[in-house]
Amino acid sequence: MEAALIGRLEAAVSRLEALNAGGHSSVAPRGLAYNASAQEPAILAFDDLVAGALGRVSSAADKIGAEVAEVTRLVEKAFMVGKDLLVRTKQTQKPTMESVAAFMAPLNEIILEANALAEGTRSSHANHLKAAAGSLAALAWIGYTGKGCGMPLPIAHVEESWQMAEFYSNKVLVEYKNKDPDHVEWVKALKELYVPNLRDYVKNFYPLGPVWQPSESAPNKAPSAPSPPASLSFSSASSSQPKSGMSAVFAEISSGKAATQGLKKVTDDMRSKNRTDRTGVVTADGKETRSAPSFSSTKGPAKLELQMGRKWVVEHHIGNKSLVIEDCDAKQSVYVYGCKDCVLQVKGKVNNITIDKCTKTGLLFKGVVAACEIVNCNSVEIQCEGSVPTISIDNTSGCQLYLSTESIEASVTTAKSTEINALVPDANSEGDWVEHSLPQQYIHAFKDGQFTTLPVSHSGA
Repeated sequence: MEAALIGRLEAAVSRLEALNAGGHSSVAPRGLAYNASAQEPAILAFDDLVAGALGRVSSAADKIGAEVAEVTRLVEKAFMVGKDLLVRTKQTQKPTMESVAAFMAPLNEIILEANALAEGTRSSHANHLKAAAGSLAALAWIGYTGKGCGMPLPIAHVEESWQMAEFYSNKVLVEYKNKDPDHVEWVKALKELYVPNLRDYVKNFYPLGPVWQPSESAPNKAPSAPSPPASLSFSSASSSQPKSGMSAVFAEISSGKAATQGLKKVTDDMRSKNRTDRTGVVTADGKETRSAPSFSSTKGPAKLELQMGRKWVVEHHIGNKSLVIEDCDAKQSVYVYGCKDCVLQVKGKVNNITIDKCTKTGLLFKGVVAACEIVNCNSVEIQCEGSVPTISIDNTSGCQLYLSTESIEASVTTAKSTEINALVPDANSEGDWVEHSLPQQYIHAFKDGQFTTLPVSHSGA
């Protein structure tokens, strides 16, 4: 068994080395300067990360096969392109907002390919595909050009990108924990690739972003990056599927227009930066920014806005898995209504959150002061990363609660609801979840002058 595992790992590493040696047509090495940069400590450390952490993901994927192996090949390819981009930064002057698209085009192409694989299948491995494709957004830190470029510092970007991918990786853990250890091994290896490995790599070598070639030291202008390939022409006719996440960012900047074009000035009382690296974030007057795809329902226009400085309203979004609320505070509330097939991330602690009449919608939040309420919903998933004192579930069918260690003592109240499951961290295994079904049937018995009520327990047989 041990020999077989070692053999698979060696095969995976050999495949990665072959990818590296073969290079990429869009990021071809540039002679001696390229070779010298490839021997720098930061690049050698990146090679170690690929051989070790990424090699473990590849080895696990080989045991599963099918689409999981296919999407893992794209992860391998993305990391090798990422290495080539890092090597090129020292031979390239810092790009402008307009030219960074061309520089990042090779990585963008792979991200779009992974997203197409994840969105275009109804495979039983759909959550694997979404986790892997979503994780690739973390590599966009290589395009960080400084404050005001539209993304947080690289370390924070890697962490935040993985948080969104983890929403789907947690589903894989829950589904396969007691069924197939190979899938659990793949998920854990994928997480460790980004957190802590890529995060710590960025922290050690590029905490403030890549080191670009100083303009004053170059006698001539640095060679321009290749133009985006034809497949990256993001006209409205190029695809019927809306782009989301970091793909929307690349789509915007690849169009040759400034990513900040069309944005309105946001006043202090609106409390939202409305960054263009967030698909679906809109200005406080309710008008969408240029980078947001059109998501709306037949019952009303899509909204994501802060009203009166106190209440965030998210309404009528369909198929938007990159909704984000940030710069919120503990005096504000969040109300989510009429959304379908969406994922909302609340990045700060707020007073309370209510999700009402939503279907197949996910909510990921840092924490609340008062309560999180789920009302009139169907097939929703709620994940709390911090503390929440009270969770109320009313008239809801199908709800998965992921509670962090901080929120494990929350008071959970249910009424007229079915198929409610709470998942808590496994104290005996790091990264695993333990699932608990909350009772939906009760036995009432009259005894000693009063009725007593006890939940019906199910053996699972």
